[in-house]
Amino acid sequence: MEYLIGLIALVAGFGGGYVLRKKQIEEQSKDTKEKGELILQQANTKAQELIFKAKNDALKILDEAKSGEEKKRDELRKAEERLMSKEEQLDKRVKELDASKEDLEKKVESVKNLREEVQKIHDMHTTELEKISSLSKDEAKVMLMKQVEEDAKEDIVRQIQKTEAEMKEQSKERAKSILADAIQRYAAETATESTATIVQLPSDDLKGRIIGREGRNINAFEQVTGIDVIVDDTPGSILISGFDLVRRYVAKTALERLIIDGRIHPARIEETVEKVREEVNTMMKELGEKAAFETSVTGLHPNLIKLLGRLKFRTSFGQNVLKHSMEVSFLAAMLAAELGADTAVCRKAGLLHDIGKGVDHEIQGHHSQVGADIAKKFGLAEPVIHAIEASEGLVEAKTVEAMCVNAANAIAMSRPGADKENLDSYIKRLEELENIANSFDGVAQAFAVQAGGEVRIFVKPDLVDDNGAAKLTYDIARKIERDHQYPGQVKVSVVRETRSEEFAI
Repeated sequence: MEYLIGLIALVAGFGGGYVLRKKQIEEQSKDTKEKGELILQQANTKAQELIFKAKNDALKILDEAKSGEEKKRDELRKAEERLMSKEEQLDKRVKELDASKEDLEKKVESVKNLREEVQKIHDMHTTELEKISSLSKDEAKVMLMKQVEEDAKEDIVRQIQKTEAEMKEQSKERAKSILADAIQRYAAETATESTATIVQLPSDDLKGRIIGREGRNINAFEQVTGIDVIVDDTPGSILISGFDLVRRYVAKTALERLIIDGRIHPARIEETVEKVREEVNTMMKELGEKAAFETSVTGLHPNLIKLLGRLKFRTSFGQNVLKHSMEVSFLAAMLAAELGADTAVCRKAGLLHDIGKGVDHEIQGHHSQVGADIAKKFGLAEPVIHAIEASEGLVEAKTVEAMCVNAANAIAMSRPGADKENLDSYIKRLEELENIANSFDGVAQAFAVQAGGEVRIFVKPDLVDDNGAAKLTYDIARKIERDHQYPGQVKVSVVRETRSEEFAI
C-alpha cells in the first residue's frame, strides 16, 4: 500500500514538474519571439535609414557631377575661343608674310636689274680702258701683280726675318725656362765610379794570409773572380782593380767575408765567391724593382726588371748607368709635364733608354738599338720603343716624348760632374771634331770649345759666301752625326769675316 502511495506521489510529482516546465518553456518562447520581433523591427528601421542616406549621397554625387560637367563645358568653351583667336591671328600673320614676300621679290628683282646695269657699265669702262691702254684685262692684271710683288718683296722678306728672329728668341727663352725648371727640381747628387776598390783590413798581418803560401790564395781568388788584387805597402788596406763592376763587387764582398771568417784557403774562397754571386743575382732583381718603384714605372716583366738592376754594375763615362737612367726618367717626366706630353711614356722610356748597356758586351750593335729590340721582345708600347731607339740620336725622334727623353739624357750626361773621362779620350774626341771640320774646303781654322759641345769654324771669305757658309754649317753637322760618337749635342758655328782697308794720303 505504501508502495502504491509512493508510486502515485511520484507520478503526481512528475506530472506537476512537466506542467511547470512546459509553462516555463512557453514563457521563454514568448519572450524570444517578442525579442525577435523587436530586433526585426529595429533592423527594418536601420535599413530604411541606410537606404535614405544612400539616396541622399547619390543625389549629392549627381549634383556634383552635373556641376563639374558644367565647369568642364565652360573650360572647353574658353579653350575653343582662345584657339579661334589664335587662328585668326595666324591667318593675319600669314597674310602679312605673303605681302612681305611679294615686296621682297620685287626688291630682289630691282637689285638684279641694277646689278645687270652696273655690270654693263663696268664692262663698258673696261673696254674703254683696254682701248686707251692698248692692254687686255689679263695683261694689265699680270703687270699690276708683278709690280706689287716687286715692291712688296723686300718688305715681306724683312718681316719674315723679323718674325723668325722673334720666334727663335721666344723659343730659346721658353726652352731655357723649361730646362732650368726641370734641372733645379731634380738636383740629385752625381755619383761616379772608378776602376778600383779599396778593402780595409783590421791589421796588416792579414795581407800574408790573403797572399797565402807561394801566393796560392791570391792566385785562386783572382782566378775565381777575374779581378786583380794589389797588395802593396799601403797600411791597413789592399786594392781590388777591374773594369767589370759586378766582378769587382763580388770580389770585394767575398774578400770582406773571408777576412771576417778568418778561414782563407782556395776551397773556402771558391765557396764564398759562389755564394756571393747568387746573392748578387737576387740583389739585381731587388735593385730593378726599387728603381721601377721610385720612378713610378709599372707593368715591367720580371726578367726586364732583373736586367734593369744589372745596370747598377755598369758605368758610362764613369757614371753609374742605373742612377743615370733614373735621373733621365725623372727629368723626362718633368719636361713632358711642362710640354703637355705623355709623362708615363717618358718615365718608362727614360728608365729603360740604356737597358741595352746591360747586355751590350754580349750582343753586337749600338746599345740604343739593342735596348729597342729588348723592349720589343718584352712587348712594350711602340712610343716607348721609339723613344729608347732615338735616345742617342741613332734615329730621328718623331714624337714629343722621344724628344723629351733625348733632351733629358743630354741634360743628365752634360751636367757638371756627371761625366768622368780620362784625358786621352777627351783630347782625342776634341781632335776628331776639329779634323772633321778641317776636312771641308774653304775652312781656314776650326776649334773645338765648350768641352766638345761646340765647334767654331772660321772660313775663307773669298772662297765661301754667306749662302755657302750656311750650307757648310749643315754639311759639317751632318758629318759629325754620321762619323763621330759624342754625348749630348754638338753646336756647329761657322764665322765668315770680311775686312776692307784703304789708306788716306
